[in-house]
Amino acid sequence: MRCPKCANVENKVIDSRMNTNGEVIRRRRECLACGERFTTYERLERNQVFVIKKDGRREEFDRNKILDGIRKACQKRQVSLEQMEEIVDRIEKNLQDSGIKEIAAMNVGESVVRELAHLDGVAYVRFASVYREFKDVNEFMSELKDLLKNKES
Repeated sequence: MRCPKCANVENKVIDSRMNTNGEVIRRRRECLACGERFTTYERLERNQVFVIKKDGRREEFDRNKILDGIRKACQKRQVSLEQMEEIVDRIEKNLQDSGIKEIAAMNVGESVVRELAHLDGVAYVRFASVYREFKDVNEFMSELKDLLKNKES
């Protein structure tokens, strides 16, 4: 692993921690040349899933794209990075466990919407408004009414 500061490959592991579900190891490292400390993550590499975009293009599933969208939706909310990463972990694990090789981007987005609905109502509405491309206020209000109805039941 190259040091992000000086690009030296010699470093030592200071601390290793496994996430709660045991699928990711977080390692704190220290560069032996400059002393810079940095974090790396180690996760099992599984079969690649391709996402079929609206225009028909196929892209490799990229957990960072999902995490970026969730981060934007959760801005200034009481949602930790760990909670956001757990959502992405669950979505990625469900995809891998299903054994499918291709999935429509719409299905991935719906998975995110469902997860955010359970986590934070405001983040849910923010993500859904961009993902579902609400055309006017009435569509937005309809989504809010559905959210409130589901919260009450």
